[in-house]
Amino acid sequence: MQQNGQVSKKLLLLHKVLKYLLIVLGCAIYGVGFQFFMFPNSIVSGGVTGVSMIINAFTHFPVGVMTILMNIPLFVVAWRHFGLDFLLGSAVGMTVSSVFVDLFAMTDIVLTNDPMLACIIGGVIKGAGLGIIYYVGATAGGVDIVAKMIRQKKPYINFGTILLIIDVIIILIYAVILNKYESAMYSIIAMFVVSKVIDLALYGFDNSSLCYIISEKSEELIDAITSGSLHRGVTILEGEGAYSRQHKEIIMCVIKRTQIAELRRLVRRMDEHAFFVVTDAKNVFGKGFEDISEVK
Repeated sequence: MQQNGQVSKKLLLLHKVLKYLLIVLGCAIYGVGFQFFMFPNSIVSGGVTGVSMIINAFTHFPVGVMTILMNIPLFVVAWRHFGLDFLLGSAVGMTVSSVFVDLFAMTDIVLTNDPMLACIIGGVIKGAGLGIIYYVGATAGGVDIVAKMIRQKKPYINFGTILLIIDVIIILIYAVILNKYESAMYSIIAMFVVSKVIDLALYGFDNSSLCYIISEKSEELIDAITSGSLHRGVTILEGEGAYSRQHKEIIMCVIKRTQIAELRRLVRRMDEHAFFVVTDAKNVFGKGFEDISEVK
């Protein structure tokens, strides 16, 4: 029993070390995208970093140092809402990313002077770095903490989408204060790329689909879906037509996106009058999909 306890402690320690190594890696990638692509082309980063860039334009105060100072009150809130483990991970993410930003600033390296290339390539690189940080359950501080709090209350909104909305507001403020509207337009493109790459890192390529089928031949459809080539589980929901007041069986099933066409052909073949609804499903865990034990 004691040996098993020691093994568990070693695995836990290894998991912690790996988590912080990934945070550092994500911060380094973030720093490359920001300092070598976006900042030299006056592309606002958004979030607290974006606010720091606005202050830097007037005072020349280092962006990284200003980012750390502005994050202090946000981390107090994060500690109260999400606990010490999240606070430590995010503190490392915020501090290390700020350090990389200021270290890379000393090199004076500019990889492109084309704003559109900076938006796309820099956005992809920055988004990949942030995606790694978010995937292990930390943040880079700033409005990431605000976005996490919003997503707790509205979990159906993607994390990247929340960040995009907040960042666009900050970019618009940047444009008005500094009278840099063209720069702001490029910045919005970059933020859109960043948000999409973040969602890709968090949710993956193969998003699943949630299907609802209302049919007079529900039994036949259930048999075909569960035992045929689709081989997917089905849940029966009880419903009632608002106009006819007739009892309806609603078939609900989650399938891979690549199976939508096959399911549509199956429904059309068995009941061409069926009502068939398909919507995106994020973070599907369970048999046939992602293992729930892998949830961060």
